[in-house]
Amino acid sequence: MDHAYYFDGNTKKISWTIENSGARADQVRTHIEDYYEKISIEQSKYVALHVGIFWSIGRFIIKNEDMINIMLDLRSMFDHLAENKSTNDPFVNSRTRFIKQLIDQRRLVVKYQLIEPSNNKAAALLL
Repeated sequence: MDHAYYFDGNTKKISWTIENSGARADQVRTHIEDYYEKISIEQSKYVALHVGIFWSIGRFIIKNEDMINIMLDLRSMFDHLAENKSTNDPFVNSRTRFIKQLIDQRRLVVKYQLIEPSNNKAAALLL
């Protein structure tokens, strides 16, 4: 199945929206105490990407070998994930490792798309 995965984060919360031909799932979570107002917005978005994919696998929304269009609204994330450009942020590198591990374990087919922040469907969930 094909999915569109939108996600967002700020210093207090993370959110994600997963859409496919039959359904849409929206989720919002408050950061754990270790992250709450302690990580950057970019780091928060990596947490949202990781947690949302993990959650959607656990809820059987995303299944093995599914196709996921990951919608990125930060150029730096697109450069890092889609273009394999390195980052000096150890937190981001750690999240990236977990994200890639989920993708590999579930044999997911992933495409990264750069979108305008105004087109991020998960952003409204943080308001």
